[in-house]
Amino acid sequence: MNHVFKIIGIMGYQYCLQKLSIYNILYNWLKRIGYTVILELNIAKILHLKNILTGNIVKIGKISDLVIIVGGDGSILKAAKILSVYSAKIIGINMGSLGFLTDLDPHSALKELQNILNGNFYIENRFLLDIHLFKNNFYTKKKMAINEIVIHSQKIAKIIEFEVYIDRNFAFFQKSDGLIISTPTGSTAYSLSAGGPILIPTLNVIMLIPMFSHELSSRTLIISNKSIIEIKFPRNMMNVIVSCDGKTSFKMSKNAKIFIQKSKFFLKLLHSNNYKYFHVLNKKLGWSTKYFK
Repeated sequence: MNHVFKIIGIMGYQYCLQKLSIYNILYNWLKRIGYTVILELNIAKILHLKNILTGNIVKIGKISDLVIIVGGDGSILKAAKILSVYSAKIIGINMGSLGFLTDLDPHSALKELQNILNGNFYIENRFLLDIHLFKNNFYTKKKMAINEIVIHSQKIAKIIEFEVYIDRNFAFFQKSDGLIISTPTGSTAYSLSAGGPILIPTLNVIMLIPMFSHELSSRTLIISNKSIIEIKFPRNMMNVIVSCDGKTSFKMSKNAKIFIQKSKFFLKLLHSNNYKYFHVLNKKLGWSTKYFK
């Protein structure tokens, strides 16, 4: 039989009994219908599976045509930063609380996967953000974000001051609790909680959302994802933290500034042909509930 995907990877970051059961069922099912499967090494050890193809996330990303991630959106975010480097196609089985990035329901996952493996799917490329720390005329650190980059104080409810430049042009100075720089994918994450708009994930834009600004005129700014964002800290504030997708990436130091731009890598999400983004929004955000009863 000619398969659309030759090698399928299975991975996840949690090992509770429910997830272990799904790993086991998924692995045996894929093998039974004729696929080469690579299982994440720790999962294979816990399941006591021997003489099978295993590997870490790098190996899985390198050789897999499709990677199935069991978990929530956080698992996708964690894995995708590495898998995107290898252009791995990803689909998730939702075991989390939200599931904006994990399409498959665990109760019907095999049926939905069979439909996808039959060729009824499409790939959605979602761009990522690169952030560079610039100090003493050198780029000293680089991180990547799928949802958002957040500039904030190390201390709770402490105002910071910063200048924002777009494509080398001064945009604004601000006193606030911080700034969220979000992709369209991140528009349903932290950005949403901060009052930012929801964007269609395929839009080629970047959002800048102020966090509790000290100015009434402060509003969300939406720019092209071809732009380069530069953020300076005129008072050499030493209490500024930069976080990527909810994880602390680095602390700002004296005379440092940051540059943010679209990454050359993409999150390659695989969807069934009957996937509808607005249906996901309705379901996850509780819109129009009377139409879905």
